[in-house]
Amino acid sequence: MNFLATVFVLCAVWPCALSVTRYSIAEEMERGSVVANLAADLGLEPGGLAQREVKLDIFHNKKYLDVNKKTGELYIVEKMDRESLCPTKTTSCFLKLDVIIESPLRIFNIELGITDINDNAPHFRRDRVELDVSESATPGERFSLPNAVDPDVGINTIKTYQLSVDEHFTIEIQTGSDGTQYVDLVLTKSLDREENAVHNLILTAVDGGVPVRSGTANIIVRVQDSNDNPPRFDKQTYTVNMTENSPIGTLVMKLNATDRDEGLNSEIQYSFTLYTSEKTQDVFALNPTTGEITVKGTIDYEDMKFYEMHIEARDKGTHPLQGQCKVVLHVKDMNDNYPEITIQSVKNTVNENIPVGSVIALVGINDRDTGDNGKVSLSINQDLPFILNKSSERPMHYKLMVSEPLDRESIPEYDIILIVTDAGTPPLSDNETITLHLLDVNDNAPKFPQSFYTIRVTENNAPGDLLSSLSAFDPDLHENQYLVYFILEKEIANTSMSMLFSINPENGNLYALKTFDYEIEKEFLFHIEARDSGSPPLSSNVTVHIIIVDQNDNAPVIVSPWRAHGSVVEEKIPRSTDKGSLVAKVIALDTDSVHNSRITYQFLQVTDATLFSLDQYNGEIRTMRMFSYRDPRHQRLVVVAKDNGQPALSATVTIKLSTVETAVKAYSDMTEVPLEYDIFSDLNLYLVIGLGSVSFLLLITILVTIVLKCQKPKPSKAAPPCRNSVISERNSTIADSTLVSNDAYWYSLFLAETRKGKLVVRQPVPKGSRYIVSSLPRGTGLTDTSDSAASTLQVRVQRTHFVLYSSFIKIE
Repeated sequence: MNFLATVFVLCAVWPCALSVTRYSIAEEMERGSVVANLAADLGLEPGGLAQREVKLDIFHNKKYLDVNKKTGELYIVEKMDRESLCPTKTTSCFLKLDVIIESPLRIFNIELGITDINDNAPHFRRDRVELDVSESATPGERFSLPNAVDPDVGINTIKTYQLSVDEHFTIEIQTGSDGTQYVDLVLTKSLDREENAVHNLILTAVDGGVPVRSGTANIIVRVQDSNDNPPRFDKQTYTVNMTENSPIGTLVMKLNATDRDEGLNSEIQYSFTLYTSEKTQDVFALNPTTGEITVKGTIDYEDMKFYEMHIEARDKGTHPLQGQCKVVLHVKDMNDNYPEITIQSVKNTVNENIPVGSVIALVGINDRDTGDNGKVSLSINQDLPFILNKSSERPMHYKLMVSEPLDRESIPEYDIILIVTDAGTPPLSDNETITLHLLDVNDNAPKFPQSFYTIRVTENNAPGDLLSSLSAFDPDLHENQYLVYFILEKEIANTSMSMLFSINPENGNLYALKTFDYEIEKEFLFHIEARDSGSPPLSSNVTVHIIIVDQNDNAPVIVSPWRAHGSVVEEKIPRSTDKGSLVAKVIALDTDSVHNSRITYQFLQVTDATLFSLDQYNGEIRTMRMFSYRDPRHQRLVVVAKDNGQPALSATVTIKLSTVETAVKAYSDMTEVPLEYDIFSDLNLYLVIGLGSVSFLLLITILVTIVLKCQKPKPSKAAPPCRNSVISERNSTIADSTLVSNDAYWYSLFLAETRKGKLVVRQPVPKGSRYIVSSLPRGTGLTDTSDSAASTLQVRVQRTHFVLYSSFIKIE
């Protein structure tokens, strides 16, 4: 047999008709399965059952068991489901049958115990459970969940529950007295609807059978907005004024309560509370949706002077919250007479310097109403420099007076609006305008837009040129603003400013009266005064700085090598001159400004371009190679000196070079002249001639200087400190025959340096050294100007061999 059957025989004695035989089988056994040998258990012969009729009860209209009459075995005819046969959830389930055997009649009672197998999985009555949880729920709050059911019993029934992982929820399982397990959903962390509005959880019920069976249900937790904010009004008390006899339907006010919640929790309904009297509710209506309070009855000031309405705003939440406010409505008496203003005396035109406290007008007021409606007051509706003083002699009369200094330039005219208002409810008012004109007083001095003017004037201007327009402004009127311009007299080098400049007295146009030369005058500083025509006149002045701008109007002058105008400079050099030797140096001077006086040198013509080079900045002409026997004996060089102006000006010099076969004594030999130097040598002869020429020029310069000093009692101011010393070098390769040209070079260099305020000293040094040109600052007492001319005094002492050049500067 493939089943387990246990037979409990309580009464097996043959004559016992009510004996009970018990069997136990597992549910869901297959058809034909033998439960037990009934014949043997009942003590019957199997063969005898065929002649005797055996009947079994039908249970639930089904025949589950039958007896094999040949073998006497009790077998299964229909599968038995324990959960169907025993709907009550009990551990033991018995099927009671009566076995009736006839001939003779015998009745046997059989109890068939059906044991449970794990053939049913747990299941929930609802596979989807929706919960609404308020976001204000506190951790630890519990929510009941539906239980799962399992028709099986014993260990096959539900053993435990499991919940999907969620940081906000967990479950707790409790067992009832009957053994039933109950599941509660427990909140472990506060909810935030704005962060997560819906939580999807899965609850699983697991039984204890083998194999394990389970069932699930979806738990949908919707986080509901918590109605934790009551409606709020802007104010706790509203005060409203309303005139009596207002028409029905007139809007008194519109209440606007706010609720920070959402949905129904934020929907508000308005209503009167019990504290609002019935009489008030008869006069006013409250819209429960919009909060508008309107008039629905007659408002009578004599009947009631004010109303109090207590308003409640309630939201529509599950647990509705409310807010309250009070509206106090004051009924105003009708005021149907306007107050009046009477101007009894007025001044419409006054000077702007009228004293503070002066009376402008006398004003009277009145109102025909009585009581508060007849009480009137007078005021000025603007912030003006006027006040109203109530007259102590005549009631209801005021004096309009000046309270602050007046200024026509700021406000030339005032419209003074006088407002009279009664004390009625609502107040009535009227107004009257007094126009006050201010007359000008000369209280403002002329003003220039700038305190200092710098005007640039290009030299060589035409006399009468307009330099600038210096216009001042005077905010006064009429003659008080008519301006006259003057140049304040100032002498510069015995010359009055009015001789150099002119100003139009009417419009301030400044003109030049002469042509200016940058090389003579570089700037002027003087003052211009603007004076009005008021009484007394007021004035102001401004400083004018005239700067003369240089033009390139002076061509360079070649001072070295020296030559008569238009003549050719002749120089001699030995043919054995080495490469790089200094042949000559061209020096040009330009009296223009620094920018325009920058000089560059170029060859205009040259016999052999491969033989000589010219430094474009210092004008030195040097040999590029040694002379060959093929080179001509005579070389012609044309050098152009060009300044930096626009357009550029230039000067040229022609140098004729002759080569000689004999060696020429160089300048360097001068450093070693023997003590027995022949006083009548050619060199001394040249020096005597030069000394005589320089002495003559010095005498002329001294005479001219004395004449100028006598004409100008006020000597000009010393020029600014000089620039740094300039050191010039020259190789000692010039022959004795070129001594005159070399002296001219030093003389031109002296002129250039003394124009910068320096004292130049030329002194020989020991053999092998170079000439050093020293310069002394202007502090030595020697001064110059841009167009200074100098003469040179050369003193030669035979033993010490030193030459001193001193400069005497011609002023202007």
